[in-house]
Order: sequence, then structure tokens, then C-alpha cells
Amino acid sequence: MLASGCLAASALLVGLTAQDHAGDHRPTVVVGSKKFTESVILGELLVHLAREAGADARHRRELGGTQFLWKALISGEIDVYPEYTGTISKDILRSTAGSSPDELRQALAQYRIRMSDPLGFNNTYALGMREELAGRLGIQTISHLRRHPQLRLGFTEEFLRRPDCWSALQPRYQLPHGEVRTLDHDLAYRGLEGGSIQVIDLYSTDAKIALYKLRVLADDLSHFPRYEAMFLYRADLESRTPGVVASLRRLEGRISEQAMIALNARAELDRVPEVVVAGDFLRRSLQATVHTQAESDFRRFLRNSGEHLRLVGVSLAAAILLAVPLGVLAARRPPVGQIILATMGIVQTIPSLALLVLMIPVLGIGERPAVVALFLYSLLPIVRNTYAGLHDIPLPIRESADALGLPPFARLRLIELPMASRAILAGIKTSAVINVGTATLGAIIGAGGYGEPIMTGIRLGRVDLILWGALPAAVLAVVVQALFELAERGLVPRGLRLKPQT
Repeated sequence: MLASGCLAASALLVGLTAQDHAGDHRPTVVVGSKKFTESVILGELLVHLAREAGADARHRRELGGTQFLWKALISGEIDVYPEYTGTISKDILRSTAGSSPDELRQALAQYRIRMSDPLGFNNTYALGMREELAGRLGIQTISHLRRHPQLRLGFTEEFLRRPDCWSALQPRYQLPHGEVRTLDHDLAYRGLEGGSIQVIDLYSTDAKIALYKLRVLADDLSHFPRYEAMFLYRADLESRTPGVVASLRRLEGRISEQAMIALNARAELDRVPEVVVAGDFLRRSLQATVHTQAESDFRRFLRNSGEHLRLVGVSLAAAILLAVPLGVLAARRPPVGQIILATMGIVQTIPSLALLVLMIPVLGIGERPAVVALFLYSLLPIVRNTYAGLHDIPLPIRESADALGLPPFARLRLIELPMASRAILAGIKTSAVINVGTATLGAIIGAGGYGEPIMTGIRLGRVDLILWGALPAAVLAVVVQALFELAERGLVPRGLRLKPQT
């Protein structure tokens, strides 16, 4: 039983990876982008140009930070994504090469990665604070922060982690600020507005700098390198789709800093979809023929619903096939059962985001690592409840089964599993509800689902998009619970559903 459960669970999980594009003979190009508006816009520019060149282009949007995209590029999960020279030098190559374009290209070649020429603008890191507060305290440069150790700083996780950012900036400027809050970049602006933090990290082409009336502090010691925007792409893309590479390179030197700020403003402030922002720019600047119809809210909802149901359904089905036999084994072999339950408990304590990241080197990005992570989180409630349901069967009933001379499998099928069915269903129901909520985190690694509009809403500061993901997820959790309540009536013997009379 255990072996068959393992095989069936593996078949379901592997089956998810069997998606292909049979019948479509166009070359496929997968574009990636990071979790901020400018990267998404640049990604949409790449998608439009690749499609114009005759490729079937797909966009894996908002895939988290630099290392997510770099590892996905190396593994072939994506073919191209927008990046910055300073990031390549300091965060990807870790200063193993110089910072000139030729030195970067030579260092990237060992990974079979190519780099385009700069697109025309420098999006450097900076520190900023509200203009009114900076003027009152007389702060114009980063060095001036030394005189104000009481200021509360809030930076993104990537800014704190990267070797070219806070870890090097603080000693360089001898800043006395010890405790720094970590928060999402898009939420940092709200923190400034509410006064919970006073200094944040910025991107110099961010349209919200003007919207929130921020002062960009001068980098008076010239700490930050130049972050020239460009594209990184796999070397085999040149042989697979030379026309696509030639089309992408049409953007080299064509986007100025002011043009990029304007594109960011259209997406973030005017709420124009990035696909439309990118298409309008290409028609205006390159006279490109592109299709820019944005996905409707209803179609996005249907797509996200299908993705979310697939994540939850496949992971839960696989977990049931494995967890029930494990629960039976745990009840039949107590020493082994303690090991099984302890192992499941350890898996359950791993933070979900950390587990998703750990899956990427083995399974890449997208649905596969998300399904496996959800599968692992589903095991403990089902195993534990199966074990408890079988373990708590009254001794007289067990003795009666032995007296009837039933073989072990018949006793399990006819007596023990029906007696434990209510507990087993309760465990499955718990796992299903947990999966519905946890699956929203899969959007961070490109798995889609209801987490996608939530992440986009956080990035753009749009409550309506957050609700497009949060409300359906909540409703789905309620529906799943109700369906299992109905299933209990058909699967649990009637005698076990009767409540004792008082």
C-alpha cells in the first residue's frame, strides 16, 4: 500500500511538468522580470519584440529578486530578462570581474550568458526621505545622516543583503544607525507617509519619488556604481532564434532616464497595464507593430482560478495517496510511527517561503516547486489524523475483528478505515484549507494563482487588485470546507455520524 501510494503521488506530481506546446512550431522564448514595476515593463517590451519577430513569447512576471532570475536563466527556466550592470558586477559575479562592459561580457561567457548593450538609462540605488523632514533637519547628502542617529531606516531585504548596498554603505559613510527595519519596497512609501520610518532605499527612476515629494540624498562619496539597464540572455538564444535577438537589441540606447520615469509613472500612477505601456512605447519609438490588448479582469480571474485550483488539487491528491498509507504504517508500527510523525512535524515547521526557495535549484521555478511544497505541507495533518483515528479504535472492536479471523488487509478495509474515516477526513479538510491559503505564495516563483494579483496589488499600491486575489482565496477556503462537510455524509458510516444524546 505504501509503495503504491508513493508511486501514485509521484505520478501526479511529475504529471504536472508534462505541459507542452504540441502543434505550435514557433520558437518559444520565456521572458522573466523582477518584482518591481520597471522590470515588469522592460519584460513586456521584450515579449512584444519577441512576438513581432515570430516567437511564442511568455512572460514570467514578478519572480522576486536578482538570484531568482539569475538561477532561472542559468537553468534554462527563462531565456532573457532585464538586468543592471552594477547588479551583475556586485551581486551576481560578486566582483570577480571588472565593471566595464567587456569585462562583464567575458565573465558572463563562462555561464553561456550574453549581455546586450545598455538601453540608455542608469537606474542607480539611492537613499531618500520626505522633502519636508529633510529640509527641516538640513539633510542633503548621505553623509548628513551621521548627525541624526535617531532616524528610523527601512530597507528592502535585497538592499540589506547585497554586498554593494547597506553592508558596504554603512561602514563607508560611518552611519550610526544600528537597527534597520526590513520591508517590501512598495510598502516602504506608506511607511514614510505614516511616519513609521524616515529613510528608505530608492531606485533613481522610480516615479513615486515625485509623487511622495521625496528628497534623494546625494551619494557624496560616490559609493554606488552605475546601474545601466540592459538584457541578459542565454547564448543558445542566438542560434535558436536569431531574429528574436536582433529584435531585442533594437532597444539598445533607445530608453532615456526621463523616458523610463514616464513609463513607470504611467503604470504606477495612471494605472495603465504594463503590456499597454510597453506597446505604446514601441509603436512610438521603434514604429513596431505590436498587439497591446490588456487582459480583462474576468479573464485574469478565470486564469488565476484555474492555476490556484490546479496547485491545490494536485498537491492535495498526491498528499492523500501518500499520507494515508503512512498513517496506517504509523499506527501498525509504533516505533516507525514516531519517526514518521516527527519527520512530518519538522517539515511543517519550515517557513513556506524558505521551502519554496529551497525547491528552486532542483525543480526550477513555476508550478512544480509550488506543488511539491504544498504537497509536503499537506502531509502532517493527514498522517496525524489517520494515525490517531486508527490508534483510538476501541480495543473490544479490535478483538472482535481478530475473533472473526479476518486477514489484516480485510480488517483494515472493512473495519478500521471506516471507523477512522471521520478523523481522516478531518485531516484532509485541514490540509485542503491550509493549501488554499499557502498557495498564494507560489506567485513569488511564477506559479500563478490568486497570489499573482495580490503581489501585483502590493507592488502598485492597489487595494482592488489585492482583493481580486484575497477574496476568491477566502471564498475558495470556505467552499472547500463545505464540500468536505458534504463528503463526510457519504464517506463516514452513518453510525459514526450520530451525535450522542444527552
